Amino acid sequence: MTTHGNGALLFRNTMRIADGHLDAFKAAVDRAVSFVEEHAPQLMVNVYIDEDRMLAYSFQVYADSDAVRTHWRLSDPYIKEVMEHCTVERFDVYGTPDPDITEALNRPGGTPVPGDRVPHFTGFVRLAPG
Repeated sequence: MTTHGNGALLFRNTMRIADGHLDAFKAAVDRAVSFVEEHAPQLMVNVYIDEDRMLAYSFQVYADSDAVRTHWRLSDPYIKEVMEHCTVERFDVYGTPDPDITEALNRPGGTPVPGDRVPHFTGFVRLAPG
């Protein structure tokens, strides 16, 4: 069944890894993803690293804004640890989160960050078996 209107939220976070922090960044991301896989509500998390350009890309799928709030509440120490080793260059949001989530995403850490905001149109999520 395809859906129109409010659907899952997809976040694409582009991070610039600080010089000399690649190994520490990777370790912090590994810890964060392991915690999220065990305890947080994301439906999907994948991180890709372009070591030559010192850029990392994180893709996350959430069922809704409540799942985002839960993730932030549970994962804050892990997010802070990752952010010690990078800066957010761009944060793209696909879907329509609640206004408080939108505001927080527009200014992570209080600083405006560029990124696209694209409303959901249609689609589905297929979870892997097992």
